[in-house]
Amino acid sequence: MLNSYRKNVFSQNGEDGVILFLLKKLKLLNKNNDLWCCEFGAWDGVNGSNTFNLVKNFKFNAVFIEADKKKYSDLLITKKNYSNIIAINKFVDFNYKSKNSLDNILKKTKISKTFEVLSIDIDSFDLAVWKSLQRYRPKIVVIEINSGIKPGKKQVHSKNRQGNSFTSTVNFAKKNGYELVCHTGNCIFVAKKYIKALNINKKYIKHPKMLFDYSWINLKENIFKKYAKKFLPIFLIELLQKFKKLI
Repeated sequence: MLNSYRKNVFSQNGEDGVILFLLKKLKLLNKNNDLWCCEFGAWDGVNGSNTFNLVKNFKFNAVFIEADKKKYSDLLITKKNYSNIIAINKFVDFNYKSKNSLDNILKKTKISKTFEVLSIDIDSFDLAVWKSLQRYRPKIVVIEINSGIKPGKKQVHSKNRQGNSFTSTVNFAKKNGYELVCHTGNCIFVAKKYIKALNINKKYIKHPKMLFDYSWINLKENIFKKYAKKFLPIFLIELLQKFKKLI
């Protein structure tokens, strides 16, 4: 499937390449378009970002949300060089009625109701935040899951259970009008109205678990990737990825 398009510019597991392929295939990179992306937790907006490549190289407008004050200060440094970044220091609440729900945060910006890319990476209530989104229908959604859980098991994040499972995330996405197109450790979904244009084999739509990357199941490997993603420089991760015994 789309694994052959995986490539890192700023992302960690090839998301940059897959997202760019999707945008090109769906003809969403027209220079006349008002292009938008949203990412949280954004950290400095660069390190491990699934959307900064779009901001830097394709003139996307971006809403970057970071709750941690120290990381937000790093994000403001990045913003100084990119006027197309809207930096917001808030904790995104998964209660859609909250003033800090994603809906309410986004409505204070000029982002389109059907903006191009949403990236969710908060290591916890990622799925709950997506479920809370009512007013916006992003075309592409990149969302972190607990990839150490095999397909078939349902799990949503709670204080006793870490992360959302592949199956629970895919089930919600389908009910919400999205189809899985790639699993990189994150799940990448596309709104159903665009699926036909991607010419994806129907077997993957019917059986999305066929897209699951089972290399994430190994516990030691999964833990290493999780912490590498958060703390190691991108160039070092890419170097380590050349040695299959380590990653």
